[in-house]
Order: sequence, then structure tokens, then C-alpha cells
Amino acid sequence: QVQLVESGGGLVQAGGSLRLSCAASGRTFSNFAMGWFRQAPGKEREFVSAISGSGGLTYYADSVKGRFTISRDNAKNTMYLQMNSLKSEDTAVYYCAAFGPRYLNSRYFKEDEYKHWGQGTQVTVSS
Repeated sequence: QVQLVESGGGLVQAGGSLRLSCAASGRTFSNFAMGWFRQAPGKEREFVSAISGSGGLTYYADSVKGRFTISRDNAKNTMYLQMNSLKSEDTAVYYCAAFGPRYLNSRYFKEDEYKHWGQGTQVTVSS
């Protein structure tokens, strides 16, 4: 089990950048594949990005590819999402989630595969 806390959200103008952090508790963080999801008002939660436990494998939704970068620092028990060239359509609550102490599989983009979730952090991009 792991507890997750997101931070770094806020208000930014279109074209700007934000860096989200997800701090994890526990002593086995490096064993957890992780992901980021987001949910805009009136819409379903959608996959943003995922990263393997070691950080060696990363995946991105087409909508953010080339603009967002997922990373992790296992020594700090923290995962990051660097968001550049932000657009108004990026406005959402962003959630970090733990895939679990297992390898990512072909269902990494399915929210039901993630076992632990943070509380979310609001990202608002003004146009």
C-alpha cells in the first residue's frame, strides 16, 4: 500500500508551464509503477502519462505527447509531471495513481488498473 499526495497545481496562462509533484509514503516506492490522470468538469477521468517503477519506461496520451514529461526520483519517493506549452484544454484536476508493485502492462492507460490514488490538484489554464 502507498499514500499519494499531489501538489504544484495552480493558475497559468496558455503557453506557460507547471510542474506537478506526487509524494508517496511507504518504503517500497521504487517497486510501484505510477501514472497521472486528469478529469475536467463534466468529463470522465482520462489517462495522461505512466512510468515504470525504475523510470525506464514512459507512456503518454496523444493529447500531451511532446508537451508533458513524466519522471520520478525514487530516492525522494516522488513522481513529477512537467507540463509545458499548456493549453486551455489541459484545465482539469490532475491525479497521481499507483499501478501497484507490479510491472506496467498493456492496460496502463486504464484507470481501473490503478490501486491507489491521490486527492488531486487543480490545474487551470487561462486562454
